[in-house]
Amino acid sequence: MPGRIAVSEQAASVWRTATLTEIRRETPHAATFRLAVPHWAGHLPGQHLLLRLTAADGYTAQRHYSIASAPDGSGHIELTLDRVPDGEVSGWFHSVARPGDTVEVRGPLSGFFAWPGDRPALLIGAGSGVVPLMSMIRHHRARGLTVPLRMLVSARSPQELIYASELGAETTPVFTRSAPPGVPVGRMTTAHVAPLLAEPPVGGWEAYVCGSNGFAEHASRLLVAAGQPVDRIRIERFG
Repeated sequence: MPGRIAVSEQAASVWRTATLTEIRRETPHAATFRLAVPHWAGHLPGQHLLLRLTAADGYTAQRHYSIASAPDGSGHIELTLDRVPDGEVSGWFHSVARPGDTVEVRGPLSGFFAWPGDRPALLIGAGSGVVPLMSMIRHHRARGLTVPLRMLVSARSPQELIYASELGAETTPVFTRSAPPGVPVGRMTTAHVAPLLAEPPVGGWEAYVCGSNGFAEHASRLLVAAGQPVDRIRIERFG
């Protein structure tokens, strides 16, 4: 089984000044922020970065954020942020930030959750946990990869489904509060996971799970119950 992918210590240790170039609304509570990063070393889908804001009085706040964009060599990266109640950094991005503002970033970080596109990937996310998984989907499409890739994503409602207009046949959404007519409402269950593991691709799936602590535990149990090997489940959790 492929293991952790090496991360450049030099790239991961240097703070770079990034300039905000674009803001796109995704849902009522989430938006995508496009950043130009000089000398960006490039990243793999699934990696994240450390972001730092510094106030006029010298106070700093740092947060880890998954990278939403596929690696494209453009020197730009995208972050999709939920607005967190009382969140210092997400609150600044959603209420104050404008194109032309600058922040500091360090990365890319983490080789464990990275997916270079070399093996079948089963992606399972909830809420903003879809962000690093979307980087994988975008990479898959941009490179025209033929390796199997499927995604299950949980959201409260269609209005809260991040990247809804981009999702295609590879994705099955699960709605927990409200859904379109004829679509069941409820938590992700074995019925969603088991069919994907009943007929796995050659070599089996590498599973990537991203979401809150509670969701990550729940999704991991569903995978194991359906036959996914524990050592082929990679988890990125938050909250």
